[in-house]
Amino acid sequence: MADFRSPKPRHRGFQSASHLLKDRITQAGEKRGFAMSRLLTHWAEIVGEDLARMCEPVKVGYSRKGGLGRTLTVLIHGAAGPMVQTQSEVIRSRVNGCYGYNAISRVRFTQSSATPGFAEGQAAFVARPATPPQPTAEVEAATADVQDPALRAALNGLGARVAAKSPPVPKFKS
Repeated sequence: MADFRSPKPRHRGFQSASHLLKDRITQAGEKRGFAMSRLLTHWAEIVGEDLARMCEPVKVGYSRKGGLGRTLTVLIHGAAGPMVQTQSEVIRSRVNGCYGYNAISRVRFTQSSATPGFAEGQAAFVARPATPPQPTAEVEAATADVQDPALRAALNGLGARVAAKSPPVPKFKS
């Protein structure tokens, strides 16, 4: 007799977002050489809060010469390069402690002047409210028949904006 049970047990109810995205996060991390995503998610716990504020892991790659050991590429933010470079052995030993064996043989540093993250590194943008264009006599004449004052004001504002955006119609002499 055939067994019709499904190979995986089905879950009933809601699943957490971390459970749903676990496979995709693992694949994205493995593309960058991170076999364990724990190095990315718990960077502050691994290297310490002070170092984590100044740098972050970018990639784990194999050395060009081959052999054992990988190279950890760390991005340093701002002018903290010399301070972080002096801590390279501390970073290497703590990361190897996270892996549980001597996985990282070399730490390579790159430096960026931007602050960490995408939104934090952008220049501040302050939008100044533009003064709305005033309705012309033609626009007010077109909306004079509207009884509702709120609707008339809205139509006047719309007409003024449309008139301000459209180029003037050239008048030709015949």
